[in-house]
Amino acid sequence: MELKKEFLYEGKAKKIYRTSDPDQYLVEYKDDATAFDGLKKGTICRKGEINNTLSALLFKKLASEGIPTHFIKQISPREMLVKAVKIIPIEVIARNIVAGSLADRVGLPEGTKLKKTILEFCYKSDELHDPMINRYHIAALELATEEQLKKIEDYAWKINSILTDLFKQVNIALVDFKLEFGLHHGEVILADEISPDTCRFWDITSGEKLDKDRFRRDLGGVEDAYEEVLSRVQKILK
Repeated sequence: MELKKEFLYEGKAKKIYRTSDPDQYLVEYKDDATAFDGLKKGTICRKGEINNTLSALLFKKLASEGIPTHFIKQISPREMLVKAVKIIPIEVIARNIVAGSLADRVGLPEGTKLKKTILEFCYKSDELHDPMINRYHIAALELATEEQLKKIEDYAWKINSILTDLFKQVNIALVDFKLEFGLHHGEVILADEISPDTCRFWDITSGEKLDKDRFRRDLGGVEDAYEEVLSRVQKILK
């Protein structure tokens, strides 16, 4: 059945369509890849299919653990049906191991295991390049209510625990990851995606990077890394 009704929005990694049901959107995952605020662009073969399938598996796992998500069902290799949400303009970053910009900001070597997980917030704005903000900015700019922010934090901590344990089972360290949340009928739910685009994954044994850093840093083997993450997760999640 053809579900696409009206093109709504195109982002760096996905296209969003309205459907005949105002409560549901269709998300189409793309193979396009960007880095450094869009300055670097390219294509990762089968990325759309991998990220769609992996996100579907992880959304289902999180839902089974009590995390409400926008996911309804996967309808094709690169498309999923989701609940219509109004995205809360806050990116939540959970950091378990020092990597990327955190290494530059705190002066610790990449790979340093943090004694406590760090939660960071960024203002979701392409024009402003997603600047880091804190809870005082969030309140002053009215990006979320205190109650909504508390729920976002609670979900983020629980998601980190669930996913860290899950990926450890397949010999992958969940270094850090980005989450986005939205409002569906006033309820805060997890949205966006969970994939090598939005997470840093390292092989626990070898330390090999299995994520978008292979594209950012011209390390090669990008497609193989994405395929490897999906393959390992599919062995424990159906």
